[in-house]
Amino acid sequence: MSTDPRAAIAAADTALGIEFGSTRIKAVLTDPSGAVLASGGHTWENSLIDGVWTYSIDEVETGLRAAYATLAKDLRAAHGVELTTTGAIGVSGMMHGYLPLDADGALLTAFRTWRNTITAESSAALSALFGLNIPQRWSVSHLHRAVTGGEEHVARIARITTLAGYVHWRLTVRHVLGVGSGVFPIGADGRSFDADMIAAFDEAVAAPWSLADILPAVAVAGQEAGHLTESGAALLDPTGALRPGIPLCPPEGDAGTGM
Repeated sequence: MSTDPRAAIAAADTALGIEFGSTRIKAVLTDPSGAVLASGGHTWENSLIDGVWTYSIDEVETGLRAAYATLAKDLRAAHGVELTTTGAIGVSGMMHGYLPLDADGALLTAFRTWRNTITAESSAALSALFGLNIPQRWSVSHLHRAVTGGEEHVARIARITTLAGYVHWRLTVRHVLGVGSGVFPIGADGRSFDADMIAAFDEAVAAPWSLADILPAVAVAGQEAGHLTESGAALLDPTGALRPGIPLCPPEGDAGTGM
């Protein structure tokens, strides 16, 4: 492992981390020791629309590109090189929330963030059903509210995910989440959603699909969770300098980064 920044960048001995925080999107390129080689960011704010705290998907895309563009500019200024590849990419973001997608990947509702407190009844019902505290902000609480409230989009749900999971899917076409994403309780094995609780949900909630079919796959730290596609590279870097094929780690919530 090289300690020379230019050599590390040329050898793709680097990692790119992208974090979607509540007020800022951050991008950081590090070497194997964890030293920061370049960084970038983009400020954004959620909006209260029709009683729901949300960010538009257009804001997600433009903010992602802006954070990456400022990182690339910082890298050129600091080391005189263009970023064309990196050893790995990881995406983290605000935990929980609700992004239901149809079979074509279109978002079916406005993104409902962790900040919303509209799922109290569902949170209580699921906590009683599972014998486990299920917070209002968890994705399954939002899903339960949508189903029991008869929301029109429910029949068209093909996947649900978090913000980090959505961005990861846009970069890799893989629907996967890390174990700490706050979507649904993890089972005793520590690496998959709790099967008994999934069965209990399906029995208690009259939905036109099985919960297991719409949850993302679960991956643990160290697992390969897809590679940057051509469309993903173009989304991240419209200049075309960044090449596809970079491996990505499982997308996670912000509990670890926040603490």
